[in-house]
Amino acid sequence: MASKFDMNDLSKLTYYLGIEVHQYRGGISLNQRRYALKILEESGMANCNLAHTPMENGIHLSKSIEEKEIDATKYMKTIGCLRYLIHTRPDLSFAVGVLSRYMQDPQESYGAAIKQCLRYLQGTTELG
Repeated sequence: MASKFDMNDLSKLTYYLGIEVHQYRGGISLNQRRYALKILEESGMANCNLAHTPMENGIHLSKSIEEKEIDATKYMKTIGCLRYLIHTRPDLSFAVGVLSRYMQDPQESYGAAIKQCLRYLQGTTELG
């Protein structure tokens, strides 16, 4: 290809679309630590208490429960960020999938569930 196109060698890939790439002799590892920390900071959960699970066991979320509504834009933004994060964090997949079902008219219980997920993220993200 170099004979047909003007090319530059930019060395090994280290960062791409918010994904940190670490290449070593045994393989490649991907993580989104900086992106996860950004999500926590933007949601005001950077210094929150830690959780051991991304979703409480036996939680019952339903669209039919009458509760106070929360800011839908903020909820959808956080869900969107978490959906991108699950590319390297499959441990969040189930919880984020369940919470994604309730983006229309989110209620307080959904907000509490997303905070649980963010507390788990805080506890499982390396800070340094």
